[in-house]
Amino acid sequence: MTGTGVSRLGRFLRANPLIATGGVIALLIVLIAIVAPLVVPYPADAGAATHPEMALQPPSAQHLFGTDQVGRDLFSRVLAGARVSPVVALFVLLISCVVGISLGVLAGYFGGITDEIIMRITDIFLAFPPLLLALAFATVLPANLTSLTIAIAISWWPWYTRLVRGQAASVAGRPYVEACRALGIPSRRILLRHVLPNSVTPVIVQVSLDVGGVILTASALSFLGLGAQDPTPDWGLMVAEGQNYFTTQWWLVTFPGLAILITALAFNLLGDGLRDVLDPRRVLVR
Repeated sequence: MTGTGVSRLGRFLRANPLIATGGVIALLIVLIAIVAPLVVPYPADAGAATHPEMALQPPSAQHLFGTDQVGRDLFSRVLAGARVSPVVALFVLLISCVVGISLGVLAGYFGGITDEIIMRITDIFLAFPPLLLALAFATVLPANLTSLTIAIAISWWPWYTRLVRGQAASVAGRPYVEACRALGIPSRRILLRHVLPNSVTPVIVQVSLDVGGVILTASALSFLGLGAQDPTPDWGLMVAEGQNYFTTQWWLVTFPGLAILITALAFNLLGDGLRDVLDPRRVLVR
């Protein structure tokens, strides 16, 4: 990057502290997730051995976050958890975007009976709180990360359908789209070349805002025993396992809980900053 590019980037970050703060923390979390297997002092994956004689040790130089109820190093498990909750959020949002954007574009472009059918189905899903709906699906599915991802994605896609549908309907009525129709250009080409690219801008902001929400939902379901299962180092599961020891061994829930809080906060800050930058109404006000 040239000196001018660095200077512009610096001015942009100073003018948008939310993006700077959220982006730095989110980047650190991603880096931790990538290098966690290489830097954790003790094994934290499914093959990690238990050490009952080291159970419930307080934070120390040997175990920075202490040990859990079976003697596993909590610092290693919290770091390894960065490879679980954010990855679940990634796949949930990927599935939600693919389904939601596709249905939203079809509803907004074609209108009529297609719009009515898609949006009425969407309204049925939106009638339930996302956590409650995800809880209902997770209850009937096997308790594992795959089922957790599917359950949350089922409850999340309608928000993207409704968001994109409005944008697509607006784009579909513009003169250049009408001209494409008059020229006999196939609908599939119009959708892919014109409607879709001009309808997904709000999704970028919404995805960044939803990362924290998905992580909180996944942690809540894992806390209830409907997501990751021991010995998977999931933050929500670690909080659930440590709740009975909270009054005496505070570290068992404090450090996984802080990991959830910091991750959700980072992506919320990033999303708020992106909304300020990409919202044309805010730009006009400035």
